[in-house]
Amino acid sequence: MWNTVKSTLLLAVLTSLFVVIGSAIGGQIGMIIAFVIAIAMNMGAWWFSDALALRMSGAREVSPAEAPELHQMVEVLSARASIPKPRVYVIDSATPNAFATGRSPSKGAVAVTTGIMRMLDRDELAGVMAHELAHIKHRDTLISSIAATIAGAITMLAEMAQWALIFGGLSGQDDEEGGWASLIGSLLMIILAPIAALLIQMAISRSREYLADAGGARILGDPLPLASALEKLEWAAGRAPMNVNPATSHLYIVNPLKGGLVGLFRTHPETAERIARLRSMAMQGAIAV
Repeated sequence: MWNTVKSTLLLAVLTSLFVVIGSAIGGQIGMIIAFVIAIAMNMGAWWFSDALALRMSGAREVSPAEAPELHQMVEVLSARASIPKPRVYVIDSATPNAFATGRSPSKGAVAVTTGIMRMLDRDELAGVMAHELAHIKHRDTLISSIAATIAGAITMLAEMAQWALIFGGLSGQDDEEGGWASLIGSLLMIILAPIAALLIQMAISRSREYLADAGGARILGDPLPLASALEKLEWAAGRAPMNVNPATSHLYIVNPLKGGLVGLFRTHPETAERIARLRSMAMQGAIAV
């Protein structure tokens, strides 16, 4: 319950940042326009986030005839999670990874790479699928998709503000009206707003990964297969990063992007810490559904 409240508050802050940048670009009119756009983007993310995420990842829906074992696994685990069976997709990538999307359990979808089906054994893959089903059950996919949409829009608005500053200043202010204080404030907003948006998105994603790990372990009835899978996935991701759109990277079970600023601004908690928590669950026997 508290995690849902916290995520809602963080999304509200993201929307507020969006409005602040709109105000800086166009004054009161810009603020109103930005607010309307933010509401429209939230609604768009609500209805179309799953389709966008699947399309951007190059996922292809597979039938039970094409992937019988995967479908059977998802069906059994969905029943254990007490949610409808989600649609099943495959991504043609040698890097092992997986993600879930969908605005509600009845609209859920899970996607796995061809690499993960080759690398993991059946129990480990079941652990990964249980993790993704926990995301769907907790409606994490909706919240993270909305956060990604708003954060991306804030970055876009900050770039627009940069060009507005170059070609005439923000809110129609000249140097006499705004002075250096306004100029410095605008520059700080342009630089800091996208960083703030990213930090908020990270906070939402990180907190929910721990909950999905625990929820997946309970769905499967054993935390150790997921812990083993995470070890293999982290090892593989460090050697062969996926070619994915950064806007969707937070959806995957392990961060598909490595190196550079991506390592500094992680959308996932440390995999070693996730593994340690799962093994602690096993030692304590905390796996009741």
